[in-house]
Amino acid sequence: MWKNPGIAVAIDPSQLTVGLYVWLDMRWDEHPFIANRFMVRTAKDVAVIQSLGIEGHLYHHPDRSTSQPLPLVPMAAHPPEPEHADGQAALAAEVRQRDQAKKEKRQRQRDAAARADRAWEDAARQTREALLTLTRSPKAAGRILADLSGETAARIAQSQEVLLHLLGDKKDQGPQFHALNVLTLCMLVGKKAGLAERELADLAMAALAHDVGKSKVPPQLFKTARRKRHEEEFVRQHVMYSTQLASDSGAFSKEALACIASHHEAADGSGWPRGQRETQRLALILALVNRYDNLCSPEARDVEPLMPAEALAHMFKNESGQHDPALLSSLIKLLGVYPPGTVVQLTDGALALVVAPGPEALRPQVLVYTPEIPKDEAPLVELHTEPDIRVAEAIRPSTLPAEVLDWLNPQQRLSYFYSVED
Repeated sequence: MWKNPGIAVAIDPSQLTVGLYVWLDMRWDEHPFIANRFMVRTAKDVAVIQSLGIEGHLYHHPDRSTSQPLPLVPMAAHPPEPEHADGQAALAAEVRQRDQAKKEKRQRQRDAAARADRAWEDAARQTREALLTLTRSPKAAGRILADLSGETAARIAQSQEVLLHLLGDKKDQGPQFHALNVLTLCMLVGKKAGLAERELADLAMAALAHDVGKSKVPPQLFKTARRKRHEEEFVRQHVMYSTQLASDSGAFSKEALACIASHHEAADGSGWPRGQRETQRLALILALVNRYDNLCSPEARDVEPLMPAEALAHMFKNESGQHDPALLSSLIKLLGVYPPGTVVQLTDGALALVVAPGPEALRPQVLVYTPEIPKDEAPLVELHTEPDIRVAEAIRPSTLPAEVLDWLNPQQRLSYFYSVED
């Protein structure tokens, strides 16, 4: 459970020393550090902070610090001696270089996130239109889905690096949310599994349309997990309806149709509707990803959503026989130990929201809780580039104070999408 870092105490820059957990009460873009709150770890950190002219805006957290502030010696009382001018100039140049590098890195991160957000908005519009019109205009809807799937498969297959992003809050609710989450993760798992572009396109088609048959089932049946036997049988018919609607469009290959028909089947034969031992890779990928997203964002209101890390742990510990081991391992490696959407506390005491996996499973990309600035200006930290900072633990959002929760805004319905370098 998260612990409040305690009261911040004002100090003079001359009191700085290694081991203080400090708060720079200034805009994030006015200093070269990766966050406004951090542990002072080196003498260079001390010198850099003192060079910022931060008098009156420097605080430390006693509860987070491992040392005590030095006695007060006002900096103005000890101007730098002439022989230290070269050192001061070198320090100023280093501060400017670090500050510029930080800003350029933040801009690259923003650009990638913006590309993902724009691409999601366009895909969401097309997907929503297609899924809501598939029953009355199957061929037109099929063409939309085929175009979107083909374009997505081509971009994924032909790109060397594909990045996964946790999107910002999306107010609307509709069938496109789950469909695009499943599409995104299916594409990344499929690429890792070595699927060809044609296979990725078939998988994308199935991912987008696998639940379209739910439109033929009374919606209230999906709002509770406490269903009677005949209600459960009705719910399970959505698989048949989805397959039929996709077939009517004339846009789906037999492989994509088979994938839709088997998206609740399992590798050990414990799935439904046929209870067959599923062996087709496309269907196994779709079933795996569909299960993960449903655990994180259940449709039934009486089912508690799992945190992303909990969902992966549950699948690994309790359902591993239902999934292909290599594909399950691939999904876990893709999302990391702390998947996007997880609230974490870092080893320096800071709170953060995981927004993207990193190249190392234990070191994701995180948005650091910085309440003094707007969320869209807050620092994004790639933990694999910061050897002194790690994730200490995952935090259940319900344990956070309301103001922290409002700022971090970990959504009950997670939305993922990808970006590629153009």
